[in-house]
Amino acid sequence: MIKMIIADDQAIVREGLSLVLGFDEEIEIVFQAKNGQEAVDYLADNKCDIVLMDIKMPVLNGVEATKIIHQKYSDVKILVLTTFNDYEYIFQALKNGANGYLLKDTDGKELIADIKKVYNNESIIGNQISDSLVAGLQNNSQQDMIASLTPRELEIARAIADGKSNKEISAILFLSEGTVKNYVTNIFEKLQLSNRTEVALFMKKYD
Repeated sequence: MIKMIIADDQAIVREGLSLVLGFDEEIEIVFQAKNGQEAVDYLADNKCDIVLMDIKMPVLNGVEATKIIHQKYSDVKILVLTTFNDYEYIFQALKNGANGYLLKDTDGKELIADIKKVYNNESIIGNQISDSLVAGLQNNSQQDMIASLTPRELEIARAIADGKSNKEISAILFLSEGTVKNYVTNIFEKLQLSNRTEVALFMKKYD
């Protein structure tokens, strides 16, 4: 029997999930928590296999509750079920020890199957969640690329985005064209781009 806690601040959601999951003979809902703190407090004196955790809740949100439960009760698995398909929430929840992250539009049968996978030590990430996570990681990576530019390289990259040629940049910054060309080469390498048009598009998007 898989003993579960449902942690969600909306009573109708808790009751609905309890009803849907209760149809499966291998799942037992042992507690319904209105927030993350109630889930943490319950675990101090009771055993549970999985916490089905919402993200935005009063008193203690799902991200912080996940961190506490993972640190204090490492044998308890946490499956996030929320409406928030946001990179920061996803990244922080997984970083804090969540074993999976699903959206609330997940089909009931699929949710039950995923709960059993998590119980059997599998990690579950919904398809939509995977897309958001990849996009977020790519965005962070690109921001790191910008951060890798020196102040002078950043200045030249912005000038490229403004449509300035090497000759124009050299006149504005009082540098030789050869020096500007070297800077441009470094910018291409650091941003992993191959031409000035790509640099211009990159800078307009992230600068």
